[in-house]
Amino acid sequence: MKIAIVGYGGMGSYHAAQLAAYAASGPEYPLELAGVYDTDPARVAAAQKAGLYAYPSPEALWRDKSLGAVLIATPNDVHAPYAAAAAAAGKHIVSEKPVALSCAEAEEMYAAAERAGVLFEVHQNRRWDDDFLTVRALAANGSIGGVYKYESRVVGGNGIPGDWRKKKAQGGGMMLDWGVHLIDQMLLAVPSPVQSLYCTYSYIYGEEVEDGCDLLVRFENGVEYRIVVATDCFRRLPRWMVYGTEGTATVEDWDLTGGVTRCVEREDKNLVGVRAGNGFTRTMAQRSNASVEQLPLPVVHAEPFAFYKNFAAAAAGKEPPAVRKEQVLRVFRLMEAAARSAAENKVIRDKL
Repeated sequence: MKIAIVGYGGMGSYHAAQLAAYAASGPEYPLELAGVYDTDPARVAAAQKAGLYAYPSPEALWRDKSLGAVLIATPNDVHAPYAAAAAAAGKHIVSEKPVALSCAEAEEMYAAAERAGVLFEVHQNRRWDDDFLTVRALAANGSIGGVYKYESRVVGGNGIPGDWRKKKAQGGGMMLDWGVHLIDQMLLAVPSPVQSLYCTYSYIYGEEVEDGCDLLVRFENGVEYRIVVATDCFRRLPRWMVYGTEGTATVEDWDLTGGVTRCVEREDKNLVGVRAGNGFTRTMAQRSNASVEQLPLPVVHAEPFAFYKNFAAAAAGKEPPAVRKEQVLRVFRLMEAAARSAAENKVIRDKL
């Protein structure tokens, strides 16, 4: 199946390289990159320099009968019109996340694809991040007992990236940029309805959109999950902290450094107190080596090109899409509840 990319910026050029590598891997259901379309002459020139065909207009792309699919990698505010046009032209669709600016807009996009009988899938690629897959394996293997709390952080000190991501009308802000990924991971990791949530936004850099967010979600099954996105942090913090009834695990970064500390002796008979500031503590002292064991992370690596493989197979009717409509809409409902919590400074108790 031939596929074209709409928007040849950072993500569009990334997809072009990934699709070329996917094609070279000899997949069962191939995707051939037919060309790209971009409104910026400089990006058109960059595509042509890379040896790619540049469609002169979106209409030329829609009229291309040999084209089976399009991948939309534009700023967030124009995902919807491009998706509607692609559906009307009978093209299967991949959209970058966030797929829309609101849950209602996302529902309209899915409805247009359903009316046209085309596949519509959102590129929630961080479902296949090795660190996330490792955390899921850790929770499943029981090495730290029952997991009752997750802390998921992405932090940097470079501010809001680019230009349009600083503009509310174009779908800017860190919740739509990173929160959409981390919430998607959270809802996959915790199979339970949401009991309550509380969220704060930060505006350290004075932009009209948030440059960070801090979301705390409590689930009906008792699990607590915290998501932190920060663009003003100049120290590395753990990508993940996972707390279980029998141990604690840390994934330091995307390089999968970290480890697991498991309790092997509930009562630490060799516990020694330590000086703590102007006082003394046994409660907060580190446990003795005899009472715990250190284990490596159960590292899991994603299948190469997992998203593209699934999309191509789903378009061929051979398997269901991995990123389903109800999952995408649930992420949006939760993001919108988080935005209300931040705006009104209150706990949201909607069942999500």
